[in-house]
Amino acid sequence: MKIVIAGGTGQVGALLERAFTAQGHRVVILTRNPRRAGQVAWDGATLGPWVEEIVGSDLAVNLAGRSVSCRYTEANLKDMMDSRVDSARVVGQAIAAAVRPPRLWLQMSTATIYAHRHDAANDEASGVIGGHEPDVPDYWAYSVKIAENWERAQREAATPDTRKVALRAAMVMSPDRGGVFDVLSRMARFGLGGPVAGGGQYVSWIHDQDFVRAVEFLVAHEELTGPVNLAAPEPLPQRAFIRALRTSWRQPLGLPATRWMAELGAFALRSDTELLLKSRRVTPGRLVDAGFTFRYATWPGAADDLVRRARRHG
Repeated sequence: MKIVIAGGTGQVGALLERAFTAQGHRVVILTRNPRRAGQVAWDGATLGPWVEEIVGSDLAVNLAGRSVSCRYTEANLKDMMDSRVDSARVVGQAIAAAVRPPRLWLQMSTATIYAHRHDAANDEASGVIGGHEPDVPDYWAYSVKIAENWERAQREAATPDTRKVALRAAMVMSPDRGGVFDVLSRMARFGLGGPVAGGGQYVSWIHDQDFVRAVEFLVAHEELTGPVNLAAPEPLPQRAFIRALRTSWRQPLGLPATRWMAELGAFALRSDTELLLKSRRVTPGRLVDAGFTFRYATWPGAADDLVRRARRHG
């Protein structure tokens, strides 16, 4: 296949590019700063010469959007919104105008679209969309709005000959440097991997190999359209999640952090506490119903594998 990945220079894009290239597919990366063969310039907002890569392609994947690992200032939130919605809109325009459009458009979304809750899991059929929860910061609703507008841009694109799937992805755990697993591992290894604000908030995650396999599954299963949760079937409270990670690193110490300590740490890391405190209890209803099986369904086994691979690569 010819596969076009917009915004494909980040961790998730690298995972997909490696996997697809190893399978013999031709991969084109759309990026603002092309640096090597196989990368093509685009600005993520307007049509340009890059649209020729869409014509005749088999699969378009849009991962573009400003990283959420930043302080949630008004300017940064606006940039998160604009970068996601604009890129989805312009990819839709390119597909709509293509004489030979791709058969499938995978649009990145996020499990953050679901409500902050502890009582039950959110799948695609019965999950509660967030934005109206009591006793949470008002700006958390804006994160949900970003996700809703992101998906709406894909849904409303006039692409009748292209199947569309929105990837409501949980945190993708990979041993690659700089990713969320790397950050959490450094905290755990230095004894800082304890419960945060009591640790009752749920963590949803997916092992990198299962993420790639789920994408391949979606490519093969033409009956699947619309939102699909990409998350392991067993989310768990943060206290259990971080304890299992410490166990994999053979680190018995894990200092707990209060809410105000989390605020201070997030400020120092130029990040935001929503990433630590929101309870994301998400399960993969549609994938499982369609017959997908996870190699890493539970976190302790996934953490063991990821730590082994991280150690191997130094």
